[in-house]
Amino acid sequence: MAGARHAKADTLALRRRLLSSSCRLFYPEAPVKMVRGQGQYLYDEQGAEYLDCVNNVAHVGHCHPLVVQAAHEQNQVLNTNSRYLHDNIVDYAQRLSETLPEQLCVFYFLNSGSEANDLALRLARQYTGHQDVVVLDHAYHGHLSSLIDISPYKFRDLDGQKEWVHVAPLPDTYRGPYREDHPNPAVAYANEVNRVVSSAQEKGRKIAAFFAESLPSVGGQIVPPAGYFSLVAQHIRRAGAVFVADEIQVGFGRVGKHFWAFQLQGEDFVPDIVTMGKSIGNGHPVACVATTHAVSRAFETTGVEYFNTFGGSPVSCAVGLAVLDVLEKEQLQARATCVGSFLMELLQQQKKKHPIIGDVRGVGLFIGVDLVKDEATRTPATEEAHYLVSRLKENYILLSTDGPGRNVLKFKPPMCFSRDNAQHMVARLDAILTDMEETLRSCETLRPQV
Repeated sequence: MAGARHAKADTLALRRRLLSSSCRLFYPEAPVKMVRGQGQYLYDEQGAEYLDCVNNVAHVGHCHPLVVQAAHEQNQVLNTNSRYLHDNIVDYAQRLSETLPEQLCVFYFLNSGSEANDLALRLARQYTGHQDVVVLDHAYHGHLSSLIDISPYKFRDLDGQKEWVHVAPLPDTYRGPYREDHPNPAVAYANEVNRVVSSAQEKGRKIAAFFAESLPSVGGQIVPPAGYFSLVAQHIRRAGAVFVADEIQVGFGRVGKHFWAFQLQGEDFVPDIVTMGKSIGNGHPVACVATTHAVSRAFETTGVEYFNTFGGSPVSCAVGLAVLDVLEKEQLQARATCVGSFLMELLQQQKKKHPIIGDVRGVGLFIGVDLVKDEATRTPATEEAHYLVSRLKENYILLSTDGPGRNVLKFKPPMCFSRDNAQHMVARLDAILTDMEETLRSCETLRPQV
């Protein structure tokens, strides 16, 4: 089962015949067929090794032996639903509770980040008695219909914005209305949320929740200014709403300094609901919602059971526990700080060398490199970013782009990513950018003079 059963061309032909074209491939012009993964590396059907700089789902490394072993051993004993008593689910909830503020002490287990955010929406509406949601521009919170409706990244290309959805500016200090030279961007962006809430209330709308990724990813690897969440929470709670922190892309130690990215906003900030997915199971379908007693009790008053067939199964919880064990034993949170800081330094050096790099931002192993056509106008270098990612793939380095302009290189590698990996990747990035610049200069030299 580990190897390739079909020639690559046959696999591609079968995929095109049997799967919808809306299920897209990375590198569609020249897809890669992967047959194995280990640590921070993926291997194609020819045995070529690729450095994975972007797969934050394989949080502690592809096919980590302790995670694989935990799933295998529990699968041999029992895998059933959570309606029976079992130690794994309560042990896992206890371990997660030890990483969170004490107010967040009730847990629901699910299978995906989309399920987690959908449940968070239900919890918020039941607790507040309100329906409307405030989200950040360019946000993405999942693929269910309820979440497409609160994801500007998606709904703008589909049915448009629903009347119960209200969009606040992304707190982007590089491209947004309040930039790095603003005296207090946290206050300015939080005031924008308050303006959105007030405008909705003037129309008779009632806000149930504010949803935000703790570090907006699809929006372009954004790091909100410190203090922004606390100020937003004040505005939101004054409107009778709750604050939902989406940690699906960035939780579990990725930011290095803290276990949860929302903790970057200060010790005084505690969300009402936290959603988890992707990295929580290292590739196994696990997700979780953590909330307060008050929110969970309001949900319970409906008398309607919450049941998820596979959520919280013994195998899923065994996997979740193993991921926490590996994070602790291999000190991967500290590694994210060390390697992430080193990678940021290397990329900042590249920024000084290559004008196409307009901004380098991030924390831990969550980093974005914003490519621009012009330093002054900050016009997104979309085509150049696409070309660069393709060239890196030719050099056996996997990277991708994000942001509204698809011009931000996103670095979210497995947490076992090393300093040597960082050096190797940046060296190849430097060589490709240098080659691009030399080609551009040659073209300008050959251009006829008018």
